[in-house]
Amino acid sequence: MKRTIIIVSALILIFSPDAVAQRKGRSLFNGKDLTGWHADVPALDKDPSAVNPFIVRNGLLVSLGRPGGHLITDEIFRNYRFEVEYRFAAKPGNCGVLVHASTPRMLYNMFPKSIEVQMQHESAGDFWCIGEDITTPDMEARRGPKEKWGSTEGMNRQIKNLTDGSEKPVGEWNNMVIECVGREIKVWVNGDLVNYGYDCTADRGQLALQAEGSEVEFRKLILTPIRRLAK
Repeated sequence: MKRTIIIVSALILIFSPDAVAQRKGRSLFNGKDLTGWHADVPALDKDPSAVNPFIVRNGLLVSLGRPGGHLITDEIFRNYRFEVEYRFAAKPGNCGVLVHASTPRMLYNMFPKSIEVQMQHESAGDFWCIGEDITTPDMEARRGPKEKWGSTEGMNRQIKNLTDGSEKPVGEWNNMVIECVGREIKVWVNGDLVNYGYDCTADRGQLALQAEGSEVEFRKLILTPIRRLAK
């Protein structure tokens, strides 16, 4: 009888309407070049000879940090798990992963319309709303007065993460996992759930990595589709 109950419970869990099934993941970086990606760097508009801040070095994808811009996937993604391993090799700095990216240079003639998952040292997992928006628990405490919320210039676009101390020391590799399912986004840093949002204004788009003033190395960029089971 006990065994029957356990089996039935497992089947209920597996076939629950809210369950998700994951497929095999694939790397979005081949370790050799930037196939599958394109750079949007405003400084290159006026000076094509300027340095492209996104390079491949010793098998790593590297954001040099300057000039500012974004490395954007050619593909559009929906319902997925994106696993990133990154480090600030020399000194702490700033970078980010943008999900649901669409319209280029929507903000400050630089940032594409998106939700940014912050990677800045000691702030990894913060959300930044860039033309898109998202709701989180304890929103006012983490974002500021409601009347100042927004996703454009001059508004409170930052939603602080849930934890402190999830990042590893500078020079060590961090693991960030971002799950985008429907209109929900969850973020883990080194195994800690650091942010969760729902009712996002977008549910699909490109992925982007930033050049935002600091050199960052990436050694893993794994995209795993998530199939939502029918309700």
